Parts: sequence; structure tokens; C-alpha cells
Amino acid sequence: MKKAKVQLSGVPQAKEMTIDPAKGTLSDGDGSLRLDFPLSGNVYGTAMNYKGNLDQFGRSLHEAPYQKPPEAPVLYMKPRNTFTGPETAIRIPEGETEVEVGAALAIVFGRTASKVHEKNALDFVSGYTIVNDISLPHDSIHRPAIKEKAQDGFCAAGPWIVNADEVVNPDDLGIRIYINGALRQEHSTSELVRPVGKLIADVSSFMTLHKGDTLLVGLPPGAPRVQSGDEVRIQIDEIGALTNHFVSERSYVKEGNR
Repeated sequence: MKKAKVQLSGVPQAKEMTIDPAKGTLSDGDGSLRLDFPLSGNVYGTAMNYKGNLDQFGRSLHEAPYQKPPEAPVLYMKPRNTFTGPETAIRIPEGETEVEVGAALAIVFGRTASKVHEKNALDFVSGYTIVNDISLPHDSIHRPAIKEKAQDGFCAAGPWIVNADEVVNPDDLGIRIYINGALRQEHSTSELVRPVGKLIADVSSFMTLHKGDTLLVGLPPGAPRVQSGDEVRIQIDEIGALTNHFVSERSYVKEGNR
């Protein structure tokens, strides 16, 4: 059992509750509680932070305009229109047949972090959660993928934020994606190019991360693709599981989401 901050639907403030990550249950609840999007600040994603990410691009990273792979963290934002909680329907935009799903460990900050050192970077973390970082399939690496990554509902998070002191080692957590119950991807945060502390130090060296902000550690290579009707469950050891289902634009509207 672990302590986590839980955002209940219709309740303004998050509550600290006892959760069972393995079972995905709240020991303090009766099973009928509806959970909401648990994050409150800005959400920043990190590109190309897993071993194997750079291999996907081949020689492209050595061509104009950059001529070489990036040396500093490559970030992007998931704006507020992308935010959605656990167990929600995520629409596949009209004209698209599939989207990519990405399993990300999310670092939630409890203190303002600016120019912090790697050795004490974890002191600024209040907890960890799971984000399904969804994208339209794309190949571009030389311009920000804003349209592809910032569609409505393309940042599902939850089901809760596990307190930082309840996670033994954020750099050694198994991550799995299940689609319709079948295991489709399995990786570990031990494969990160920049481990959690190093990532925080490098990012905070050029930008301030405020209390409540969230930094995604990155997405494993080979993101699975899903279609309308698919259910996706992302499991991260010691955190729990985040489940969402995908629907077409037409079905999304019929379900009363507009």
C-alpha cells in the first residue's frame, strides 16, 4: 500500500489516500469513486530520452538544419486542451484512422526548481504519475509537432499521484502498454538516456519548473498505434495503471462530449 494524492471528480482539492498500485484500487474508497485529471500546472514532454529513440531517425539527425543529434534535452508542451483523466474516451480526429500512444513516467514538482544539482534534484519532486502522451503519427524532427501532439484529449494522466517517498527508484520502473488486454510494449526507465535526476538538473539549468508543473521523462521507441474501439492500459511499477478507450470523432460527439 502507498500514499498518493487523488483528484476526485467534482472535488476542488486533491486528497491524500491509500492506494494499491498492483490492484489499481483505492483502499479508502468504495469502488464507485470517479477520478479526475490529477495535474495542475504546465506539462512538459521530453523527446528522444530513451535509448533507441535516436536510432529511429537514422541519418536524419545528421542532416540540415542541425547536422548532429541534440546535446541538450528536447522539450515540447502538452497544453491544457490536451488534458483528460483516467477512464475517459479519447477521440481520434476526423480524417485520421489511428493515433500513437506513448507511455510516460510523469515527474510532479512540489517545489520551484531552478538550476538544481543532479545529486539533490529528487528533493524537488512531490510525486509521480502516469501519462499517456498521444500523437498523430508523424516523421518530422526538424519542426515542433504541435498539430500532431496538441490535439484535444491527447494527454491522459492518472489515476493518481504517488508520493515521491513511496517510489523506491524512479530510474528502475517497468513500463507496459496493453491494448485490448494484450501486451504490446514493455520497457523500463532504466533505459533512459538522462535518468530522472539528470533530466531535472539539465532542464532546470535553462528554465524554471514551478510547484505543480510536470515533466515527462520521455517515450520508449516504437510507440504502438491504436484505432477507434481500442482500449489502452498503461502500467508503471509502483504507480498503478491508467486506462482510456479510443473512439472516432463521430462517436465522441454522440457520447455527448460536445
